[in-house]
Amino acid sequence: MQGDATDLAAVIRHGSLSAAEAMQASLASAVLQEPLGAIAYLDAAMGLASADACDRERRSAPDRFAARPFAGVPTLAKDLGGPFAGLPVTAGSGLFERRGGKADSDLAARFRDAGFCLFGLTTSPEFGLSLASEPAIGPICRNPLDPARTAGGSSGGAAAAVAAGIVAIAHATDAGGSIRVPAACCGLVGMKPTRGAIPGGPSFGNHLAGIASELAICRSVRDTALIFDRLSGKSRGPFPDPSPVDIDNRRLRIGLLVDTGSAYPTEDDRLAVVEDAARALESDGYEIVPLTWSEFEWSVAASGGTFADIVSVNLAALIKAAALDESRAEPLTQAFAARGRTLPATSLWKTLDDAVLVSRKLWALFDRVDCMLIPMLSSAPLAIGSFPTDHADTDLHLERMTAFAPLACLANISGFPALTLPFGQDEHAMPLPVQIMAPMGHEPRLLSLAARLEAEGRWQHRFPVAGLPS
Repeated sequence: MQGDATDLAAVIRHGSLSAAEAMQASLASAVLQEPLGAIAYLDAAMGLASADACDRERRSAPDRFAARPFAGVPTLAKDLGGPFAGLPVTAGSGLFERRGGKADSDLAARFRDAGFCLFGLTTSPEFGLSLASEPAIGPICRNPLDPARTAGGSSGGAAAAVAAGIVAIAHATDAGGSIRVPAACCGLVGMKPTRGAIPGGPSFGNHLAGIASELAICRSVRDTALIFDRLSGKSRGPFPDPSPVDIDNRRLRIGLLVDTGSAYPTEDDRLAVVEDAARALESDGYEIVPLTWSEFEWSVAASGGTFADIVSVNLAALIKAAALDESRAEPLTQAFAARGRTLPATSLWKTLDDAVLVSRKLWALFDRVDCMLIPMLSSAPLAIGSFPTDHADTDLHLERMTAFAPLACLANISGFPALTLPFGQDEHAMPLPVQIMAPMGHEPRLLSLAARLEAEGRWQHRFPVAGLPS
């Protein structure tokens, strides 16, 4: 067993564990591991009712049950994105009351159709504005591998819950690395899909000007592949299915970057692991093509500026449209909103134009290579409190985030898919992640390479999945 959601689904499907028993195990684990701060809102009754319904379907309609790949698997939604009916999202903010809950988004409906049983919301920083998940309203989310360190953000609660084994898989969103950074911090697999591959409706069709994507944080590449296949395309929306891999994997040209420049230096062990991954692929016949920082430097700077302007304007518009009492927000959130209100239209136009140029520059690189193997984080997960939000210096905050994950925003601004997975551990037993990037619509290529690296067995999960027999 790999100890993932696929394993848990198989145990439930074969009848050695009921969905209700799996849910009870997750609920017990959530209570036991409450100090991690992974879960912002828990609804045990919802979880148990969903699991009971799943068990009834297994008995009364076994074919329909069997058609759901994650039937009976407990999971958690993120306190940002969605929404999921019955789960009162607050975006980690005191601006909203935790009550009610909107109807399912298109994505939430697909989660349920896949068989997942939801029972709560994972911790997110206020409006997802940080690479740590420590909202002022609480809880502070800690890394299960070292509770003194961050689990990342903004899907930090999702990553902590999956790494700790509370659940085997969890919903997550990514507008500036928010799936990949927490996955990298916690030794997990995280993929940001191609822009438009995952439904964003009915209300999030152009949320954050298209830089945000939703999917999940997983314990294995196969779980990532399966949930992406289940949630994406399928001719059920305006976007086509992802393109099949049309190149013999053994002949793929892998672009290799092992430099993040003097302004955003990456520690040696985190560059060395990218080289290790390249050697592993080269031994299988892949061609390794060296890339240089100069080919990325402008795009990294432009991506950071585009991210800052888009989230600022979006936040200012949200606060105005919903007539929110901004004074109840964290100081950094107020500063981003103020930045958005004062941003000239000409500046916003320039930053959106830069986003197009970022995409074009990456397309030019993909004329030379079929995938890119690049660093994910510049260092081990930082200490709790490294991304404070009790100040109004938005530039300082953005600089701290770029320094921690210099290449994270590229995939969001360009729209290209990117995936991170662990490929070893450092001297403190923290994960050493790598990041792979592919052209638009080529998630299968990403997943194929990731599966090859995962097969090396260089990372083992520290904690078992709740309810899964050892």
